[in-house]
Amino acid sequence: MGGGAGGEAVDLKIAGRRALVLGGNRGMGLAVAKSLAAEGVLVTIAARDQAALAAAAAQIGDARALPLDLANTDGLARFAETVGPIDILFNNTGGPPYGGALGRSAADWAGSFQSMALSVIRLTDLFLPAMRAARWGRVVTLVSTGAVQPIPVLGISNSLRAGLIAWSKSIAPEVAADGVTVNVLMPGRISTERVGLTDLAVAEREAVGVDVVQRRSWSQIPMGRYGTPEEVAAVTTFLCSDLASYVTGTIVRVDGGFVRHV
Repeated sequence: MGGGAGGEAVDLKIAGRRALVLGGNRGMGLAVAKSLAAEGVLVTIAARDQAALAAAAAQIGDARALPLDLANTDGLARFAETVGPIDILFNNTGGPPYGGALGRSAADWAGSFQSMALSVIRLTDLFLPAMRAARWGRVVTLVSTGAVQPIPVLGISNSLRAGLIAWSKSIAPEVAADGVTVNVLMPGRISTERVGLTDLAVAEREAVGVDVVQRRSWSQIPMGRYGTPEEVAAVTTFLCSDLASYVTGTIVRVDGGFVRHV
């Protein structure tokens, strides 16, 4: 990680730890996997797109890649057995279909809840016992600023991500005495494929050019730009480190100042 005074490296004291990064095949998940691996963490990445998964593992260099469909919650126990005990869990799921919150079908809600929320809850429950027994663990769940400042075209996502915040806050005190921290990472507008698709959805909804949507987004961010996956990964890696042992039950925003409320 970054150097300290005089340029010396900061030892995050997680070399040799074992991590599972969901959605580690692209975007923020891949950046997190690379950042953890650079600290000497033994990384397993999991995602549904096996071709992208294999390519990501090659980029990381020494990562294990396992296929995972989060919508298949019945198969999560078997998946957890395959992974084995871990010290670090990065919960990162894809988003639901675009659209507002009104008038969505029960199938849309149920399917999105299963893949975006129930899967995270179930996997965390499966991996926590080993962390608690080892008296050390890190759980970081990725949400979005839409959970506190709703994004018009992401009605279902806004709702479910907010639920994951309450869930994380609920379990954090239950495992704190066991040396396990549970935190939420809330990125703002990060330059990923998903954000590009979101900008396109907004442009189509409003019948304007994507460049118009992007410029408007940048004007709402005090830093005047989208963040990078690497900037998100740097904060995540700190939260997963031994140095962050007293940080739990929190929401850490990486949003360039986009969310204005306290």
